[in-house]
Amino acid sequence: MAAATNSDLYGIIARFDNSAQLGHAVDTAREAGYTVMDAYSPVPVHDLDARLGRKRSRLPYITLLGGIVGGALGLLLQTWVSVWEYPMNVGGRPLFSWPSFIPVIYECTILLSALSCAFFMCFLNGLVKPYQSIFNAPGIERASIDKFFLCIEAADPQFRYKDVNEFLHAQLPESVDDVPK
Repeated sequence: MAAATNSDLYGIIARFDNSAQLGHAVDTAREAGYTVMDAYSPVPVHDLDARLGRKRSRLPYITLLGGIVGGALGLLLQTWVSVWEYPMNVGGRPLFSWPSFIPVIYECTILLSALSCAFFMCFLNGLVKPYQSIFNAPGIERASIDKFFLCIEAADPQFRYKDVNEFLHAQLPESVDDVPK
């Protein structure tokens, strides 16, 4: 493929046969100083996020916070209804009978933690974008079947078309292609 200008180019992508080749290429790219890159794989590759230089996700903390808020809201709802809004003395029990509140607290905890996890996962992954330039990469649909890809993006401070192209060819991939915007 002919060299495109950096303004017309999303990046350069290399296709590999297996995860070992992909892992080696990612490690070599990090050692060469490339920082703006992404890998695409049909199966989870152990430690690939760390190799790419990704930070740990904040999603578990958001989910925990959603669960705590859900449990607190469940307790507040039950207390408000049973103690203040509609107090009923049933069988001589106290109005604030917390053991009977546990199922509702549990369900509210699960509900809000699941909803916060789903919503923020979509938000943090950027899934609100219906189109991404990586979809223009030749053969990228194979990333969900049987091939492994490494894309070094043109946004990388060290990106020079010729250097990146030579670097990716040196990793011995099946193919190296330009990814237009």
